[in-house]
Amino acid sequence: MLSGFMVNAWVVAGIVAVVAGAVGFFVVLRGSAFVADALPTGAFAGAAGASLIGVNTLAGLGVFSLLGALGIGWLGRRSRHDVATALTLVTMLGLGALFLSFSGEYAQEIYSLLFGEVLGISTNEIAPVAILGAVSVAALLVIYRPLLLTSVMPALGESRGLRAARVETLFLVVLALATSMALPVVGALLIFSLMIGPPAAARSFTDRPAFAIGLSVVMALGTVWAAIAATYQTNWPVGFFVGTLSAGWYAVGQIATAWRRSRRRARAAAPAEPAGHDGLAASVRL
Repeated sequence: MLSGFMVNAWVVAGIVAVVAGAVGFFVVLRGSAFVADALPTGAFAGAAGASLIGVNTLAGLGVFSLLGALGIGWLGRRSRHDVATALTLVTMLGLGALFLSFSGEYAQEIYSLLFGEVLGISTNEIAPVAILGAVSVAALLVIYRPLLLTSVMPALGESRGLRAARVETLFLVVLALATSMALPVVGALLIFSLMIGPPAAARSFTDRPAFAIGLSVVMALGTVWAAIAATYQTNWPVGFFVGTLSAGWYAVGQIATAWRRSRRRARAAAPAEPAGHDGLAASVRL
């Protein structure tokens, strides 16, 4: 389990999990799950186009992810956000279908972009993933405060001079960077699972943003590393374990939330103690 290709898998999956856990917190907080699904799913068209003209597929992914993010941001200011996301997605999928029609040798690449090849990562893939991951985290730190404010209290952010549309576009660019980094190694479905399950569960356990982000990263790391170990032992698809564990984290979070609500209701319904009760108890103890 610690052979060369497995070490590459542990390292790259860990980088992806850290970025997915941090970015995913804001995906969940802003209700942008559809965007987090659309960008990696539609960006495969960039890889198909890059492969068709003989360019590095990572460059194609980056260009299409960025164009998709900017398209969603631009259309979202002029129409409903979900409509803008859907239109951008179908446009990218249509372009991908066009590129694929010119070549019949892309089936394996499509499979890897959708489901990932985390156990087939070479050493030379680690540096690009690490660089893009570092850029994504650094960009998220730069816009952290305005992004948090416009996510939780958009009216207050507007009153302080923060333009919500600009912050939204910057966040979409960060999301595009994270997508470009993760797609070649973990696939669209895995990065989507990591960006939704652990962050949604983390929000169920705490209301403190910084702690929730840290908890989300820890959960994402545990999810992807446990999935790799399980895949190594069983030879089952890593996507199955990532998706199942991510859903499991969310279920645990919902159970914890329901338990806390029941405790609060029980305390609110408890009868008030009669006056003098504390003094009487003290006198009995004396």
